[in-house]
Amino acid sequence: MTIDSIAEGYVKLSLLIGQHHDAYIDAYYGPKAWQPTGPRKPLEELLTQSRQLSNSLSHLKIDDESTQRVAFLKIQIDAASYFIEHLLMVDEKSAFDDESKGLYDAISPDVNLVQLDIVLVELDQLLEGEGNLNSRLSQFNDQFVIPKDKLESVFSAAINEARSRTKRYINLPSNEHFTLEYVTDKVWSGYNWYKGNNYSLIQINTDYPIHIDRAIDLASHEGYPGHHVFNSLMEQHLVNKNGWLEYSVYPLFSPMSLLAEGSANYGIEVAFPHHERRDFERNVLFKLVDQS
Repeated sequence: MTIDSIAEGYVKLSLLIGQHHDAYIDAYYGPKAWQPTGPRKPLEELLTQSRQLSNSLSHLKIDDESTQRVAFLKIQIDAASYFIEHLLMVDEKSAFDDESKGLYDAISPDVNLVQLDIVLVELDQLLEGEGNLNSRLSQFNDQFVIPKDKLESVFSAAINEARSRTKRYINLPSNEHFTLEYVTDKVWSGYNWYKGNNYSLIQINTDYPIHIDRAIDLASHEGYPGHHVFNSLMEQHLVNKNGWLEYSVYPLFSPMSLLAEGSANYGIEVAFPHHERRDFERNVLFKLVDQS
């Protein structure tokens, strides 16, 4: 087998796994002919395919230029194997760290509870009013909820500013664009659905109160320089330019998500350093909310 044939096998395998779990495939913009049709293949068969791909990759003779490509494929295929095993063992529970390592190749750092207690004491001293800390914090945050009739103007301003700031550092494709929708009945507050060809559908869930500081978070995390830019550049450079079709599929429960979520979170601070963020919120977003 060649690295390209293994990459093709990995993409097709991922799409077959997606037939067993609706949320597994977050994005796909590869060949339409690779989309599976017909009944689902048994998970046991998919697990065998996954292990065979991993084994073939381990015995592949590669040059220095292919090292990183092979490493990415290996870790993604092994995560696919773990996910299939997870689906097969529905009545068994895994330790959190084991599941995190198996799916995302990462383990969360230990939380310093003593340090958290210090922060809680500081918050307790800062927040005025009566009642427990959670109640007072909720009352404080309620001042900054964006009215639903102002969501469109606030989010448009935040996204346009995030895009403008991102362009200072990153050359974006000329045809990149997105559609912004407001939805309900979702478990998340915001989501980016990358559709390919530099286009994303960004959805904002209005079931929950959205505080004004979340406008910048969501604009940067889901849009610029977050998921929309991440996927667009990946398609442009890795899929279209290099021909690495393994990047045309995004399995949600895989190490790829660690890169996507980490870069999207970091992108917030890149686009809006702390002092600039506060200035933009005060001088632009708050004024939009206060307009009658």
